[in-house]
Amino acid sequence: MDRFRMIFQYFQSNSESVMNGICGLLALASVKMYSSFDFSCPCLPQYNMAYGLGIMFVPPVILFLCGLILNRQSLVMLEEWRRPQGRRKKDLAVIRYMCSSIMQRAMVAPVVWIIVTLLDGKCLICAFSGSMDPEKFVGFANVSTAQVQQLLAKVPCKDDELLRNSTSRKAVSRYLRCWSQALGWSILLILILAAFLARWLRPCFNQATLLQARHWSNYIDIEQKIFEETCCEHSRLFAHKCILHFFESMRQEIKLHSFSLPREREGAEGEEDLLRGITDQNQVNKLLKMWYCEKPPLDVSQAHQR
Repeated sequence: MDRFRMIFQYFQSNSESVMNGICGLLALASVKMYSSFDFSCPCLPQYNMAYGLGIMFVPPVILFLCGLILNRQSLVMLEEWRRPQGRRKKDLAVIRYMCSSIMQRAMVAPVVWIIVTLLDGKCLICAFSGSMDPEKFVGFANVSTAQVQQLLAKVPCKDDELLRNSTSRKAVSRYLRCWSQALGWSILLILILAAFLARWLRPCFNQATLLQARHWSNYIDIEQKIFEETCCEHSRLFAHKCILHFFESMRQEIKLHSFSLPREREGAEGEEDLLRGITDQNQVNKLLKMWYCEKPPLDVSQAHQR
């Protein structure tokens, strides 16, 4: 049990590393899902493009939303953005930094999916085979327009009887696959160059502002965790006191039924002190509302003066 508690505490104190690991797992999961996915193009002029582009872009949207849901900072950032001004000002630079960090992590898995689909080429072949110019390929010269559309739509289907051994089908497939792979490698190269430039040009900008935004972003996340832990501790003590008071008030009825009355353990007075005088439901609700609407300013010296 202690080992699991240590692991949980490590995850809480290293949320950024944990989120990087979750993003990596989502990226690996996207590759695994695509490799195990049975891609079968409908080979119909009306549905090829919708199916091919749907397989290419719908799963990335799902993965992107999963990345936002799994990232704890998404909710923290939204709460910080939507909360009232109160006694603590809102720093837009911190909110922008948190939003940028969340978006970067959430985009990893969708980008990996799109690049893998482009390098494989099946989606692009299915989506754009019907849009190819038949004059660029031999074998479609003496065919009517309607038949050409039917034949081009069947290019992704290798087992179709009409185009099983057709050189034109292979030529269209190779042409689109080359474009798909070129586009995939180009996107990958652009992303790597963008990451390289962002990493090496960062020292050229104001580092102090970046450090401040990163510091207060971590502070908001840690403050939220400590507040939730404190609320849980207070809720436990409050529930313990309420249950003891219930049994105390039912003493006579318990004696009639020959039940043994539970004894308060040692240190009950210490628990009363930990309640900080907040012993009423209305008091708890009022304090929670004050915390949300009027967060105290970030000035530890005021607490020492009190």
